[in-house]
Amino acid sequence: MFLVGTHPLQVNANLAFNKAPTTTLVTWFPDACANHHVTSNLTSMTSSEPYLGNDHLHIGDGKGLVILNIAHSKIRSPNNTFTLSNILHILNITKPLLSVQKFFLENNVFFEFHYFLFYVKDLMTKEVLLSGRSRDDLYIFF
Repeated sequence: MFLVGTHPLQVNANLAFNKAPTTTLVTWFPDACANHHVTSNLTSMTSSEPYLGNDHLHIGDGKGLVILNIAHSKIRSPNNTFTLSNILHILNITKPLLSVQKFFLENNVFFEFHYFLFYVKDLMTKEVLLSGRSRDDLYIFF
């Protein structure tokens, strides 16, 4: 996916699930090709503001999707909290997508993908901070 508008910005996104500060559980799908986090669920975000630009998120079929808000959130695991910044709120997206590259930069971590599972590891210590499994050929954060 990519963003088109007044600023030449490439936007790709993946889905992921997230547990916000409330009891709302969001599932995110990590996507190595995405360059933005994207969700249709604004209620699970920790904060958001209306998007006032003219850009759209373009998906694989070329369709441009309207960006309604820019949001921020957290993914919480038993021992860690991870930041998700500048999440694009788009109503017509079917799954929440997590940009693997943005997640790396925001949290100083790296992903290790295997056939049925993946790990999120600390960049310096290599300690496993979070893990997930694949389901229906997609990796999923719970």
